[in-house]
Amino acid sequence: MTNSLLPPEIIRQGIDQMTHHVFHEHIRFVKASGLTMPQFNILMQLHYQRECGVSDISARMDITNAAASQLVDKLVQAGLLERAEDPHDRRVKQLRLSAQGLELVEAGLAARYRWVNELIERLEPAEREVLAQAMSILLLRLPPITHHR
Repeated sequence: MTNSLLPPEIIRQGIDQMTHHVFHEHIRFVKASGLTMPQFNILMQLHYQRECGVSDISARMDITNAAASQLVDKLVQAGLLERAEDPHDRRVKQLRLSAQGLELVEAGLAARYRWVNELIERLEPAEREVLAQAMSILLLRLPPITHHR
């Protein structure tokens, strides 16, 4: 198979298509869960941070503490988040995913990448190896992802 595109064009095209698939699957899953995108984003934030306060959520989402508190209250009522006292300041409540919240996030991540697994299954073993090597090279050059605290 020959391709007339230059390597940067191929890479950009691949990133564009992968981004489209990831967002499409993510949005579809969130809608099916009955949550809003901001609510699910809070669950994802807690998945990566393990726990944080409402002010951390408001800062990350660039919304007021009151708006963040309303979103959090709905997630607590739905059984997806739990509140706990901060051991350093009993006036502050720390949030963390409940078992049900963790299960939902993990299902969302699995749905998001299901298409990747299906695509990889269609590749020959030698193609998988070449792709894995190419991705390893790219990943070594990327700055690390930081999850704001």
